[in-house]
Amino acid sequence: MTIKEMQERKRELGYTYAQIAELSGVPVGTVQKVLGGITLTPRYETLMALEKVLGVDANDSGTLILREARSPYGAKRQGMYDLNDYYAIPDDTRVELIDGVIYDMTAPTSVHQIIEGYIYSKLLQHVLEKGGKCLPMISPLDVQLDCDNKTMVQPDVVIVCDRDKIIDRCVYGAPDFIIEVLSQSTKKKDSVIKLNKYLSAGVREYWMIDPVKKTVIVYDFAHDEYPILYGFNAKVPVGIWDGEMEIDFAEVYEHVRFLYEREKQ
Repeated sequence: MTIKEMQERKRELGYTYAQIAELSGVPVGTVQKVLGGITLTPRYETLMALEKVLGVDANDSGTLILREARSPYGAKRQGMYDLNDYYAIPDDTRVELIDGVIYDMTAPTSVHQIIEGYIYSKLLQHVLEKGGKCLPMISPLDVQLDCDNKTMVQPDVVIVCDRDKIIDRCVYGAPDFIIEVLSQSTKKKDSVIKLNKYLSAGVREYWMIDPVKKTVIVYDFAHDEYPILYGFNAKVPVGIWDGEMEIDFAEVYEHVRFLYEREKQ
């Protein structure tokens, strides 16, 4: 079933995006992007979930019947999903589960990847030189933040100082330090939903890096100092290490400058 056919079928049925999201289990934002023609190459599993709601065939009697299609989202309402549903989703489909709601994760941009990889390498270098139990880790990485079956997040970079929290399948519990590199599709989730989740779960420090605005917002929960805003010309201290090391964002920017300059051409 093509996207155009799905759009026509939506109009025939009179469904809203919210109704389609509820029936299919696909996040409403994803439904809007796919049926609105914004997402040009939606995931196969997403299309199958939508087709299960909108796809129809005619049988021999001319009666319209619903097509059978396997959906990784199941048929639950948002807010009702758990880890069983999360683990049933194919490995090549990245999602996060937050309080029973499934959020699709788009592939990160090159700027996103380079920034998180560069910072991770600096954090790891510090640990290798100074020693200690703290261990930097980089996405893709499951974090069972609340130690329940309703939330599993995938932060971009984390530092875990209690190595007992690191088990084979995930980080079980709140990391000490988290970095999220913001994108247009994740900005609201990272700056509102996950911000509050990280605070309530006991994360000691949270950085949000905005590559578009070239800013870093630091939430030093452990010292009740937040939010603190830095530009890409600043040296930002790592609070959980009492400022013993800093990330020089002028260096970070130099590392990705070629991509910004290319956009101006």
